[in-house]
Amino acid sequence: MENHNVLETLGEELHHELTRNILPYWIQLRDRKYGGYYGRVTGKEELIKEAPKGAVLQSRILWTFSAAARVLRDTQYLPHATYAKDFLLEKMYDREYGGVFWSVDHKGNLADPRKQFYAQGFAIYGLSEYHRATADPAALEKAVALFLDIENHSYDKIYGGYLEAASRNWSEIRDNRLSSKDANEKKSMNTHLHILEPYTNLFRVWKDSRLEQALANLIEVFLDKIIDPRTHHLSLFFDEEYHVRGSGLSYGHDIEASWLLMEAARELADYKPGVYGPLLSRVTDQSRDVAYAALKGLQPDGSLICEVDSSGRIDKTRHWWVQAETVAGLFYLYLWHNVPHALDMAVNCWKYIKENIRDKEHGEWFWSPGNTTDDKAGFWKCPYHNSRMCLEIIGHMHPLP
Repeated sequence: MENHNVLETLGEELHHELTRNILPYWIQLRDRKYGGYYGRVTGKEELIKEAPKGAVLQSRILWTFSAAARVLRDTQYLPHATYAKDFLLEKMYDREYGGVFWSVDHKGNLADPRKQFYAQGFAIYGLSEYHRATADPAALEKAVALFLDIENHSYDKIYGGYLEAASRNWSEIRDNRLSSKDANEKKSMNTHLHILEPYTNLFRVWKDSRLEQALANLIEVFLDKIIDPRTHHLSLFFDEEYHVRGSGLSYGHDIEASWLLMEAARELADYKPGVYGPLLSRVTDQSRDVAYAALKGLQPDGSLICEVDSSGRIDKTRHWWVQAETVAGLFYLYLWHNVPHALDMAVNCWKYIKENIRDKEHGEWFWSPGNTTDDKAGFWKCPYHNSRMCLEIIGHMHPLP
């Protein structure tokens, strides 16, 4: 009964946070002149109307409003989702070669044509969620086309898994990096994780055997190649043969992967229990260990520090997305792994967010506590991690029929 009351209170607070603080902030960023959503707001709350618009930001906004409409059963969010969807498909989808561009300028003209497979994944994530919310067949059709693009141009037929990037026409490029802080390697944990996530969501609405096999194979890659069996942390960068490049670790990605892997395996096992039950059992064991490994970065104030780079330097910054994933990961450690005290830990992290990261004046969250240097909205600062944190817990408290 005590945990039930704690969960009820948490759910009510997160519903308020989502509907009163996060979503209204992004609604006001609709670009009514050129379409889509503005590409940047600085940490000092300066709207940069001429900033380029990235596919990741537009896709994550599409996912957020679609999921809010579906989980909250509130159609007021659908027009905002549709606005993001229309811009993504009209301005960012490559009608000649397929796939979505990395970015366009503020008017919707092509800026960076490269095809990061991470971005293709988020486009699938947004479009498949839009289909879940609306049953729109065109959104599903484009999501499936993007899935086939990834399988045709990113999937490594020799060593398995997925390559990082390609040029506009899907040919090889020299610089595979997702961002300047990343290693220039052929494969990364991060891209694999954010292909796993949209494949799981697409599988909910499209039970195709090719997707089923791709999802199962990708889970196996995590279990056999990406999770370090000695430390249970995720290795971050690899060559084509999955030799690990560098010794860094990311507490935030560890805790995020711990529940995304479970989510994927549960979808497969629900579909074919006899086939995927053993895989779910393996994932359950390993994902619990990954969550525990992530919590080595947990601090006494309830927050989770960011990462350790390959030189051994510890980054103790409390990034907004890491805290959001910590709340979600701890919630699922409580729900799926029967760890009762994990719920209290999730509540403690949420208290840290409320007190240190939530912007009480303008809405949304800061990049990190007291940080007005990094963006409030941009290529990487999106409503996806914090909205999803809220929606995951709200959805489990009041599941759809």
